[in-house]
Amino acid sequence: PGFITAMVDNDAGGIFTYSQAGAKYGYLSLWTLAPIALLLVITQEMNARMGAVTGKGLSDLIREEYGLRVTFLVMTLLVLTNFTNVMANFAGVAGSLELFSVPRWVSVPIAATLVWILVVKGTYHSVEKIFLGACVFYVSYVISAFLIRPDWEQALAGSVQPVLMLDPDYITLLIGMVGTSIAPWMQFYLQASVVEKGITEREYAESRIEVIVGCVTMVVIAFFIIVACAGAIWAHGPRDIEDAAQAAQALRPFGQYAFALFAAGLFNASMFAASILPLSTAYSVCEGLGFEAGVNKSFREAPIFYWLYTLLIVLGAGVILIPGFPLVRMILLSQVLNGVLLPLVLIFMVLLVNKKDLMGRWVNTRFQNTIAWLAVVILIGLTLALLGISLRDMMR
Repeated sequence: PGFITAMVDNDAGGIFTYSQAGAKYGYLSLWTLAPIALLLVITQEMNARMGAVTGKGLSDLIREEYGLRVTFLVMTLLVLTNFTNVMANFAGVAGSLELFSVPRWVSVPIAATLVWILVVKGTYHSVEKIFLGACVFYVSYVISAFLIRPDWEQALAGSVQPVLMLDPDYITLLIGMVGTSIAPWMQFYLQASVVEKGITEREYAESRIEVIVGCVTMVVIAFFIIVACAGAIWAHGPRDIEDAAQAAQALRPFGQYAFALFAAGLFNASMFAASILPLSTAYSVCEGLGFEAGVNKSFREAPIFYWLYTLLIVLGAGVILIPGFPLVRMILLSQVLNGVLLPLVLIFMVLLVNKKDLMGRWVNTRFQNTIAWLAVVILIGLTLALLGISLRDMMR
């Protein structure tokens, strides 16, 4: 579960953010990836530990400890945020296949149908195997980067030398890189998956390793996306890009393989996230409101779970087919909602993981609490800054 959750974090929105970092600022932003990895490991480890020890999802614990009203507020924000991200990922499917002359009115309905069948007709173990298979395709970004032959010396220097500029666009980008890497849906999905897989205290040591490996791998993939776009775009003139598909298009002069691999990676990531985000939402809402949930259950056993999953897919895919729909404004709105929700979720997480009646001997140590609260403070500061910037952009 930890590996899958971390890899899905490189969805269409994440790929666009990292592509923009490479296209506009080259190798300068690579230094942020190490602290992003640390913050991601800290938050995801707490989720996995709570799931293994309590046998309950995060929204379930919030409802039990803080009441239905608080849970309903959190779930409402989560549904709205995730819905905008579902739309963004179906837009990623459409954009990636339009590069190969497949119109969106063909690609999006087929993708939505496949995503729906995968979860509704599968079991947890069959779905997990397919998701793990999808993780393998992220290696396409690694190969693309090598085919472009970027300046590896600059890439190495950029990874270890922090660069801060008083450029509003650069600061916005750095905040966005953190925001796209540590999202509210991840906290709910990972814990729910740990519970459904049946991981307990006994297996937790292995699960913890898997969470850490997943977070590090996710950051490594982000590194190669930035490097690929730095070598293909920034090295020939820094510029903004409109979407991740445009980044793939920019790789075409470096050979058909580099272009095709980057585009295929975007398609895979978008399909992957279009499956996970509605699933995460359905898990969280049903747990929080006390409904049956789980891929191992049938449609009859968990009707609310499956209907919510279906509705998110149908609406998310349907919106992409509306001519002239303001998708960019909706994605900006999702960043605003993330900025509202993430600080709240993180505070709940740290409070819950320190409750002895819930966690017993598995509560945070003093060192873990110091690091966890520091992470919470940093992420709250960054997400509030992102919230302000996103609101400013929406007002323009």
